[in-house]
Amino acid sequence: MIFGSENSTLAQYLREVWQGRYFWMSLVRMDLRSRYRGSALGMGWSLLNPIFMTAILCTVFSTLFGQDLHTFAPYVMTGLAVWSYLSQSMTLGCLCFHQSEAYIMQHPSPMAIYPLRVVLGNCFHFGISLCLAILLALWGTGWPGVLPLLSLVPSIGLFLLFGWSLACIFGLMTVHFRDVKHLTEVGMQVLMYLTPVWYPAKLLQERGLGWLVQVNPLAPFLELVRAPLLDHTVPPPLVFGSALVVALASFAIASWSLRVREPKLIFYL
Repeated sequence: MIFGSENSTLAQYLREVWQGRYFWMSLVRMDLRSRYRGSALGMGWSLLNPIFMTAILCTVFSTLFGQDLHTFAPYVMTGLAVWSYLSQSMTLGCLCFHQSEAYIMQHPSPMAIYPLRVVLGNCFHFGISLCLAILLALWGTGWPGVLPLLSLVPSIGLFLLFGWSLACIFGLMTVHFRDVKHLTEVGMQVLMYLTPVWYPAKLLQERGLGWLVQVNPLAPFLELVRAPLLDHTVPPPLVFGSALVVALASFAIASWSLRVREPKLIFYL
């Protein structure tokens, strides 16, 4: 629970978040406009970045490891889309409360809306990358089927829940320890090389390092997208269950932390 020990308290808090939807939706729109203000391509950069990264990585790996572009290109694109969403939920989430300090000082809104602001803006770019991944998968592996595509709907719900939790946790940590953002950026760079984002997972398994994927809490979220688009199957129950456990555990930690720190948060900004 986010606030209080009674269901009515939680319901009231969530109702306040929903009643302020025009406020936090306007913040999301403002963030998107300010991000691309003065740019010639505007939101086109959200398309070009994953396209260029996929092209570069496919060129390198298809040469070094003889990967088939029809399957490897969608593999890389899905990995970059998921990883960008998760990593930016953490790094941008670090600043979610500092970025909104002026609103927090003047406008008594639920603090949960500020991590939500970050995640919704991040989810917009994730949606663009995911659409590109779907188109690339259609070119490379063919039509996945209706049921696998529909399985992406609950998966996106898990992404939103997990993303909000990450942004909230890292945002609260940064309020008290300003170096968290820099440590997070370094840590995510290291973790990226331990996660099969742009290289085949079998490379780790062949070298006896498959356990790195099994203990990686971010790995199931890659499979939530790759299973429908690349394997044309609904994510296995173990994969979906693992992602659900990670998302719910993160949500519980974020909710408890926000419940404890929200009344005093303003004094640390």
